[in-house]
Amino acid sequence: MAAGQPQNVVIVGSGQAGYQAAASLRENGFQGPVTIVGDEPGLPYQRPPLSKAYLTGKTDEEGLLLRARPFFDDRGIDVLAPERAARIERAERRLVLGSGLSLPYGHLVLATGARNRPLAVPGADLDGVLYLRTRADADRLRAQMSEARRIVVIGAGFIGLEFAAVAAARGVEVTVLEAASRPMSRALSLPMSDFFREAHEAAGLRLVFGAVVTRIEGRGGRAVAVETAAGEMYPCDLVLVGIGVMPNAELAAEAGLAIGNGIVVDAHLLTADPAISAIGDCAAYPSPHAGGRASRLESVQNAVDQARAVAARLTGSPAPYAAVPWFWSDQGSLKLQIAGLAVPHEETIIRGDPASGAFSVFCYEGERLLGVESVNRPADHMIARRLLAAGLGVTREEAADPGLDLKARASALLTR
Repeated sequence: MAAGQPQNVVIVGSGQAGYQAAASLRENGFQGPVTIVGDEPGLPYQRPPLSKAYLTGKTDEEGLLLRARPFFDDRGIDVLAPERAARIERAERRLVLGSGLSLPYGHLVLATGARNRPLAVPGADLDGVLYLRTRADADRLRAQMSEARRIVVIGAGFIGLEFAAVAAARGVEVTVLEAASRPMSRALSLPMSDFFREAHEAAGLRLVFGAVVTRIEGRGGRAVAVETAAGEMYPCDLVLVGIGVMPNAELAAEAGLAIGNGIVVDAHLLTADPAISAIGDCAAYPSPHAGGRASRLESVQNAVDQARAVAARLTGSPAPYAAVPWFWSDQGSLKLQIAGLAVPHEETIIRGDPASGAFSVFCYEGERLLGVESVNRPADHMIARRLLAAGLGVTREEAADPGLDLKARASALLTR
């Protein structure tokens, strides 16, 4: 064991972040025991396909797995699942599980993720009111959507619209109710948001904005309609609720760690306890791409990069976490890619023609490029990631010039 390395590492959470932390520790030569504790049965699996390929049957349970069993066995990574982490005994450096088992740790990595925000209205507990976050959620949804003729989706965020696009492609009548004035308003610029509204409506989705859900009506114990504050009733056979997530921070809070829209960590992803780190959807960290403001990001990229950063620190190569955030969402034939943290911003510049279904929106604060949103323009996305990683950006005037060779300009900037 190298000097300064912990004797062993226990990871709470078997999602993307937890898996990557374990894998990266071994890649970096860590030889001590590594244990993943997961509250879902089975091995770590991917979540993005749940709302697309898995839901449509294009991939199966085995296809979801991040790695098959031999990967963990060959690397000596223990996966305890399903097991619930009940409490952290910080003074003793011990994690106590719901089963009563106690795991001593040299370092504890909290990769506890997030859970669906519940819909708090009468009728939300009726049969046919479903969520989509886990494989079990997807199994229930897939079983019931095959018989549904009318579906109401509550929430026009990424998950809601991804599912709505899948359902509409099957010929189902889909209504999306959103309390805000436009789709994906917390994540997208106005031009991009407007584009997706028009594209989804053209594909047959019914989108209703400013729609605050007040009640779900049931018959025989099953949801049959959704009512809004305006008194409108939307008949349905199935309801999908997608109104955001909440970080799983209770374990950390009960252990006396600081909480603020997630588990508070520093630039090295450490909590106030030097033996405990937090990564992924549950962690609130000071992002240099948000002016140092505490940020909690829900993306595969963030989970993977934070896991790698913690593994590097634990194996002797510490560095502040500064990876460029990027996100994606596949909605029907539209692939949305976002580089950077562009909301809020002051000005947007559109490159390309939205009518063609392939364009990008460059988002600025003053002269600073904050982020780039792209639809079906992967080259723009990759260029944006490279520029933002280097702290660079094309000017507003350059972005607005349709004759600008973006790749050449980026190469010139990056080789200065």
